[in-house]
Amino acid sequence: MKLTWLGHSAFRLETGKATLLIDPWLSGNPMLPEAEHDAATEGATHILLSHAHFDHVADVLGLARHLEIPIVGQYDLMGYWGEAEGVETIGFNKGGTVRLGDTKVSMVAASHSSSFSAKDGLRAAGSEVGFMIAAEGHMIYFSGDTDIMADMDWMGDFYKPDIGILSAGGHFTMGMAGAAYAARRYFNFKTVIPCHYRTFPLLEQSADALVTGLPDVKVIEPQVMRPITL
Repeated sequence: MKLTWLGHSAFRLETGKATLLIDPWLSGNPMLPEAEHDAATEGATHILLSHAHFDHVADVLGLARHLEIPIVGQYDLMGYWGEAEGVETIGFNKGGTVRLGDTKVSMVAASHSSSFSAKDGLRAAGSEVGFMIAAEGHMIYFSGDTDIMADMDWMGDFYKPDIGILSAGGHFTMGMAGAAYAARRYFNFKTVIPCHYRTFPLLEQSADALVTGLPDVKVIEPQVMRPITL
Protein backbone atom coordinates (compact mmCIF):
# COMPACT_ATOMS: atom_id res chain seq x y z
CA MET A 1 0.00 0.00 0.00
CA LYS A 2 1.42 3.37 -1.03
CA LEU A 3 0.42 6.77 0.30
CA THR A 4 1.60 9.91 -1.50
CA TRP A 5 1.17 13.42 -0.14
CA LEU A 6 0.09 15.94 -2.76
CA GLY A 7 0.52 18.87 -0.36
CA HIS A 8 -1.89 20.40 2.15
CA SER A 9 -4.57 17.75 2.88
CA ALA A 10 -4.43 16.02 -0.49
CA PHE A 11 -3.29 12.42 -0.75
CA ARG A 12 -3.10 9.59 -3.23
CA LEU A 13 -3.68 6.14 -1.68
CA GLU A 14 -2.87 3.10 -3.83
CA THR A 15 -4.18 -0.16 -2.42
CA GLY A 16 -5.36 -3.32 -4.09
CA LYS A 17 -7.78 -2.55 -6.91
CA ALA A 18 -8.39 1.03 -5.77
CA THR A 19 -6.42 4.23 -6.14
CA LEU A 20 -8.08 6.92 -4.06
CA LEU A 21 -7.54 10.64 -4.45
CA ILE A 22 -8.34 12.11 -1.04
CA ASP A 23 -9.26 15.81 -0.97
CA PRO A 24 -7.27 16.37 -4.19
CA TRP A 25 -6.54 20.09 -4.34
CA LEU A 26 -4.23 20.69 -7.31
CA SER A 27 -4.93 24.08 -8.95
CA GLY A 28 -3.47 26.84 -6.80
CA ASN A 29 -1.94 24.40 -4.35
CA PRO A 30 1.42 26.10 -3.67
CA MET A 31 3.01 22.81 -2.61
CA LEU A 32 2.29 20.82 -5.78
CA PRO A 33 4.00 21.91 -9.02
CA GLU A 34 1.71 21.92 -12.03
CA ALA A 35 4.09 19.55 -13.80
CA GLU A 36 3.21 16.91 -11.19
CA HIS A 37 -0.59 17.09 -11.59
CA ASP A 38 -0.88 14.28 -14.15
CA ALA A 39 1.34 11.94 -12.16
CA ALA A 40 -0.62 12.71 -9.00
CA THR A 41 -3.93 11.65 -10.55
CA GLU A 42 -2.94 8.97 -13.08
CA GLY A 43 -4.92 5.74 -12.71
CA ALA A 44 -7.20 7.04 -9.95
CA THR A 45 -10.39 5.04 -9.44
CA HIS A 46 -12.25 7.20 -6.89
CA ILE A 47 -12.19 10.67 -5.34
CA LEU A 48 -12.79 10.72 -1.58
CA LEU A 49 -13.94 14.09 -0.25
CA SER A 50 -14.14 15.18 3.39
CA HIS A 51 -15.85 18.56 2.94
CA ALA A 52 -16.41 21.40 0.49
CA HIS A 53 -13.91 24.13 1.36
CA PHE A 54 -11.95 25.37 -1.66
CA ASP A 55 -8.63 23.91 -0.50
CA HIS A 56 -10.16 20.45 -0.70
CA VAL A 57 -12.73 20.71 -3.46
CA ALA A 58 -11.44 23.11 -6.12
CA ASP A 59 -10.45 20.37 -8.58
CA VAL A 60 -12.90 17.65 -7.64
CA LEU A 61 -15.59 18.20 -10.28
CA GLY A 62 -13.04 18.67 -13.06
CA LEU A 63 -11.14 15.54 -12.07
CA ALA A 64 -14.32 13.48 -11.85
CA ARG A 65 -15.21 14.46 -15.40
CA HIS A 66 -11.71 14.16 -16.84
CA LEU A 67 -10.91 10.82 -15.22
CA GLU A 68 -14.51 9.54 -15.44
CA ILE A 69 -14.50 8.35 -11.84
CA PRO A 70 -16.99 8.80 -8.99
CA ILE A 71 -16.78 11.29 -6.14
CA VAL A 72 -17.36 9.59 -2.79
CA GLY A 73 -18.55 11.66 0.15
CA GLN A 74 -21.26 13.02 2.38
CA TYR A 75 -24.77 12.29 1.11
CA ASP A 76 -26.17 15.83 0.84
CA LEU A 77 -23.33 17.24 -1.25
CA MET A 78 -23.10 14.13 -3.41
CA GLY A 79 -26.83 14.28 -4.09
CA TYR A 80 -26.61 17.93 -5.09
CA TRP A 81 -23.64 17.40 -7.39
CA GLY A 82 -25.20 14.33 -8.95
CA GLU A 83 -28.24 16.38 -9.98
CA ALA A 84 -26.71 19.80 -10.63
CA GLU A 85 -23.35 18.80 -12.11
CA GLY A 86 -24.12 15.47 -13.74
CA VAL A 87 -21.13 13.68 -12.25
CA GLU A 88 -21.10 10.17 -10.84
CA THR A 89 -21.24 10.16 -7.05
CA ILE A 90 -21.41 7.71 -4.19
CA GLY A 91 -23.17 9.38 -1.29
CA PHE A 92 -23.27 7.97 2.21
CA ASN A 93 -23.28 9.31 5.73
CA LYS A 94 -21.69 9.08 9.16
CA GLY A 95 -21.81 5.50 10.43
CA GLY A 96 -22.02 4.10 6.90
CA THR A 97 -19.44 2.06 5.04
CA VAL A 98 -18.84 1.71 1.30
CA ARG A 99 -16.59 -0.70 -0.56
CA LEU A 100 -14.25 0.83 -3.14
CA GLY A 101 -12.55 -2.05 -4.91
CA ASP A 102 -11.35 -4.23 -2.06
CA THR A 103 -11.03 -1.25 0.29
CA LYS A 104 -13.70 -0.42 2.88
CA VAL A 105 -14.29 3.22 3.80
CA SER A 106 -16.38 4.19 6.82
CA MET A 107 -17.52 7.76 7.40
CA VAL A 108 -17.03 9.31 10.83
CA ALA A 109 -17.66 12.72 12.36
CA ALA A 110 -15.34 15.71 12.25
CA SER A 111 -15.64 19.10 13.96
CA HIS A 112 -15.17 21.87 11.40
CA SER A 113 -17.54 23.39 8.77
CA SER A 114 -18.40 22.73 5.14
CA SER A 115 -19.42 25.38 2.60
CA PHE A 116 -18.62 26.57 -0.90
CA SER A 117 -18.86 29.87 -2.74
CA ALA A 118 -21.74 30.42 -5.15
CA LYS A 119 -22.89 33.46 -7.13
CA ASP A 120 -25.23 34.42 -4.31
CA GLY A 121 -22.65 33.87 -1.54
CA LEU A 122 -21.65 30.95 0.65
CA ARG A 123 -23.75 27.81 0.60
CA ALA A 124 -23.81 25.07 3.18
CA ALA A 125 -22.52 21.79 1.75
CA GLY A 126 -23.69 18.99 3.97
CA SER A 127 -21.37 18.32 6.89
CA GLU A 128 -17.66 17.89 7.39
CA VAL A 129 -16.48 14.32 7.94
CA GLY A 130 -13.48 12.06 8.38
CA PHE A 131 -12.89 8.49 7.21
CA MET A 132 -11.74 5.13 8.52
CA ILE A 133 -10.12 3.27 5.63
CA ALA A 134 -9.64 -0.49 5.96
CA ALA A 135 -7.02 -1.79 3.53
CA GLU A 136 -4.33 -4.48 3.46
CA GLY A 137 -4.60 -5.29 7.14
CA HIS A 138 -4.43 -1.65 8.26
CA MET A 139 -7.07 0.75 9.51
CA ILE A 140 -6.25 4.32 8.51
CA TYR A 141 -7.95 7.26 10.20
CA PHE A 142 -8.09 10.25 7.88
CA SER A 143 -9.31 12.96 10.23
CA GLY A 144 -10.31 15.53 7.63
CA ASP A 145 -10.27 19.08 8.94
CA THR A 146 -11.16 18.85 12.61
CA ASP A 147 -10.54 19.97 16.15
CA ILE A 148 -10.05 17.54 19.02
CA MET A 149 -13.45 16.07 19.85
CA ALA A 150 -14.91 13.61 22.34
CA ASP A 151 -16.13 11.40 19.48
CA MET A 152 -12.53 10.37 18.96
CA ASP A 153 -12.90 8.26 22.12
CA TRP A 154 -15.39 5.79 20.67
CA MET A 155 -13.89 6.05 17.18
CA GLY A 156 -10.52 4.91 18.47
CA ASP A 157 -12.06 2.12 20.53
CA PHE A 158 -14.42 0.84 17.81
CA TYR A 159 -12.29 1.11 14.67
CA LYS A 160 -8.88 0.74 16.32
CA PRO A 161 -6.89 2.55 13.62
CA ASP A 162 -3.17 1.90 13.59
CA ILE A 163 -2.36 4.75 11.18
CA GLY A 164 -3.49 8.34 11.69
CA ILE A 165 -3.45 11.01 8.98
CA LEU A 166 -4.21 14.07 11.08
CA SER A 167 -4.92 17.70 10.23
CA ALA A 168 -2.43 19.52 12.42
CA GLY A 169 -1.67 22.97 11.07
CA GLY A 170 -3.62 25.05 13.57
CA HIS A 171 -5.79 28.16 12.92
CA PHE A 172 -8.45 26.22 10.97
CA THR A 173 -7.90 22.83 12.64
CA MET A 174 -6.15 21.39 15.66
CA GLY A 175 -2.46 22.20 15.75
CA MET A 176 0.51 19.89 16.25
CA ALA A 177 0.24 19.87 20.04
CA GLY A 178 -3.50 19.26 19.82
CA ALA A 179 -3.06 16.42 17.34
CA ALA A 180 -0.47 14.83 19.63
CA TYR A 181 -2.85 15.13 22.59
CA ALA A 182 -5.70 13.55 20.60
CA ALA A 183 -3.47 10.71 19.42
CA ARG A 184 -2.27 9.98 22.97
CA ARG A 185 -5.66 10.19 24.62
CA TYR A 186 -7.97 8.54 22.12
CA PHE A 187 -5.95 6.30 19.83
CA ASN A 188 -3.23 3.67 19.79
CA PHE A 189 -1.53 4.62 16.54
CA LYS A 190 1.65 2.94 15.36
CA THR A 191 2.15 5.60 12.69
CA VAL A 192 1.00 9.24 12.45
CA ILE A 193 1.27 11.46 9.38
CA PRO A 194 0.46 15.19 9.75
CA CYS A 195 -1.21 17.26 7.05
CA HIS A 196 -2.91 20.64 6.52
CA TYR A 197 0.34 22.38 7.47
CA ARG A 198 3.20 24.25 5.74
CA THR A 199 0.89 25.39 2.92
CA PHE A 200 0.53 29.02 4.01
CA PRO A 201 2.40 31.20 6.54
CA LEU A 202 -0.77 31.19 8.66
CA LEU A 203 -0.35 27.46 9.32
CA GLU A 204 2.23 25.68 11.43
CA GLN A 205 5.42 25.01 9.47
CA SER A 206 6.98 22.32 11.63
CA ALA A 207 5.82 18.97 13.03
CA ASP A 208 8.28 19.13 15.93
CA ALA A 209 5.54 19.43 18.57
CA LEU A 210 3.83 16.34 17.16
CA VAL A 211 7.05 14.34 17.18
CA THR A 212 7.87 15.45 20.73
CA GLY A 213 4.34 14.72 21.93
CA LEU A 214 4.34 11.17 20.53
CA PRO A 215 7.69 9.66 21.57
CA ASP A 216 6.42 6.07 21.16
CA VAL A 217 4.78 6.59 17.76
CA LYS A 218 6.42 6.64 14.33
CA VAL A 219 5.70 10.16 13.06
CA ILE A 220 6.31 10.48 9.33
CA GLU A 221 6.64 14.01 8.00
CA PRO A 222 5.49 13.54 4.40
CA GLN A 223 7.25 15.02 1.40
CA VAL A 224 5.24 16.03 -1.65
CA MET A 225 5.08 13.33 -4.37
CA ARG A 226 7.34 11.01 -2.42
CA PRO A 227 5.43 7.73 -1.84
CA ILE A 228 5.27 6.25 1.66
CA THR A 229 4.94 2.47 1.88
CA LEU A 230 2.60 1.44 4.68
